[in-house]
Amino acid sequence: MRYQVARLSELEAIACPCGSSRRAFTDDPDGVASIHLVEIKEDARPHYHKILTEIYYILSGEGEMELDGQRLKVQPGDAILIKPGCRHRAIGQMKVLNIPIPAFDKSDEWFD
Repeated sequence: MRYQVARLSELEAIACPCGSSRRAFTDDPDGVASIHLVEIKEDARPHYHKILTEIYYILSGEGEMELDGQRLKVQPGDAILIKPGCRHRAIGQMKVLNIPIPAFDKSDEWFD
């Protein structure tokens, strides 16, 4: 098939360094991208990716994104493009859409 549909609210939430995440399209054979509905419940662990680019879109809540040591206030409607090698984390309580490109691969999640 050339399309897939995911109901993120119906997917099982799994623990992640940011809180919890509902992940769709991670098993797509082409691995083009995935999408994650992330609940940031506490300060996330700083991490980076060597291959993945991520787009964070803030849906609700307020807080900060720490990007290569700089903190930026974020609010609903903000989008952040995070390129490989950028150490990052979310700070505060927020609901975020995270779009990893290519699709998320746990082996490309690095912590200092």
